[in-house]
Amino acid sequence: MARLRTSAPALLAGEALIAFGAALVLPVMASGFHMDPLDRIAQVSGLAALQLRFALIGFLLLGAVVLAWRFRSGRHFGLAARFSAAAIAGLASGFVAAGAVMALLGTPWPMFGMNGDSQRIVDWAHAVVNGQPSGSPVYPPAPLYTLGFYAELFRDGNTAYAFKDLQILGAAAFGPLVYLSWRMLLSPVRALAFGVLPAFALIDAYKPYSQTVLVVLVPVLVAVVVHLRRSGTDGWRLLLVKAAGFGALLGLMFLTYSGWFLWSAIGVLVAALMYFPWHDDRRKGLVYLATTVVAFLLVCGSYLVTMLTEGQDTKDSNFRFDNFTDPAYFLMWRTDMPGKVGDWPIPGEFGGMDLFAVVMFVALGAALWLGIRKPVVVTISCMFASAWVMRMFIASHMYETQTVQLYTRTNNQLLYCGLLLCALLVHLLSLRLAERRRIAEAAEAAGTGGLAGTPLPGPQAAVIGTLFALLFLFGTVSSSMSDRYLPAKENTYRILPWVSHTMQNLDGSCPKFAPGGQCSKTGDQSWLSMIK
Repeated sequence: MARLRTSAPALLAGEALIAFGAALVLPVMASGFHMDPLDRIAQVSGLAALQLRFALIGFLLLGAVVLAWRFRSGRHFGLAARFSAAAIAGLASGFVAAGAVMALLGTPWPMFGMNGDSQRIVDWAHAVVNGQPSGSPVYPPAPLYTLGFYAELFRDGNTAYAFKDLQILGAAAFGPLVYLSWRMLLSPVRALAFGVLPAFALIDAYKPYSQTVLVVLVPVLVAVVVHLRRSGTDGWRLLLVKAAGFGALLGLMFLTYSGWFLWSAIGVLVAALMYFPWHDDRRKGLVYLATTVVAFLLVCGSYLVTMLTEGQDTKDSNFRFDNFTDPAYFLMWRTDMPGKVGDWPIPGEFGGMDLFAVVMFVALGAALWLGIRKPVVVTISCMFASAWVMRMFIASHMYETQTVQLYTRTNNQLLYCGLLLCALLVHLLSLRLAERRRIAEAAEAAGTGGLAGTPLPGPQAAVIGTLFALLFLFGTVSSSMSDRYLPAKENTYRILPWVSHTMQNLDGSCPKFAPGGQCSKTGDQSWLSMIK
């Protein structure tokens, strides 16, 4: 009897279902924790409880992969590895979302209550869903409409309480979204290791949509360039479908957060010129680009016009902590509320740079050396350079204009692209090793050589070892990124949920764990005295 083969779209849909489902497991578990989220011992115990659950589920996934390897001649090994990689991506961001659940136990308010960006987003979302203009025509409309309609459906129109839900759900969706984006370019385990893992340096539970757009935008733009390179030999129908799909997806991301497009534009243009099908059917390359642009404009054209016209008058003169530091330093962002810092950046071992910076730049050059013909490496390198140039251009005009224009946000893009190139270097080296093994195996089969010079085990063992290491890496990183949001009265992001616990509920009562049972209509505002 012939074996039934599952189609690639069905398998990818299965990965998506598993990833998003896994992302909800730990937040649901955390909602049943009985703890005081303002007590540090309770916070540490809560993180350990999440880590234990994450590890146990991860070990079950790893066990399934090992069993698939050992039984039935490894027939189902690829399927088990595929679904386990998707599940780990979801579990990892679910860990961070569960940390947000812990941080906000007992309060209905979102992080920061009705202060700062939280208040503006909540108020603007309430306005747009009721047919009124938001407070800022240049603010991305997609988060506002999403929050407004979600509030209408699930929170009786209360956009403040709904924002708490979307902070948690947005953090949970981070892993699955970036995993599925990298699946356009890499196999499951490689997408997890070389695409998703670097993104976790940026995961955010406060305003999750901005960082999510960045980590999804990079692989999408790389995929656009990859398919541009192939467009000269594509059939017309496939070409048009791909171009329209990419354009619509980019338009949706632009409506969600547009800043990354500005930092990336020059680099992507250079990469597109490099990989345009000059030697194939150029008409198809032009049609591909034109269709992508048209689909993009159909989705977000009106907002783009608003950005180009009214955005010129929007001035950011809010000088933050990072605006007084060396603009060439981007490896660690202390956020707008940096806490207690001394000499910053911390003096490094090599000309003021630490060894991490040296390794990153060496890896950047080595990745280009080994992958100079690969669009994924070249495009990310161009995006890194583009963000660097834009950063220095804007920073160089600070004194003249007395504006910041959010140039420090390029930290995130530079760090992500740099980490990706480090990961892709490992990816390229592993491909070289795999190729050497294949050559040795072919030589052995032909009787002209053996595997004596290739002592490495097979690819199944590499997958198992990689998943084992990633399980602990993701668990550690997710715990650290969760910990920075656990409430405390200090000048860091921990003040965000602290304020949420000190803000009076709509019925006049105090949140369950309000310090000393005291709260106010605006929440604890003493944090303002900590800002320098």
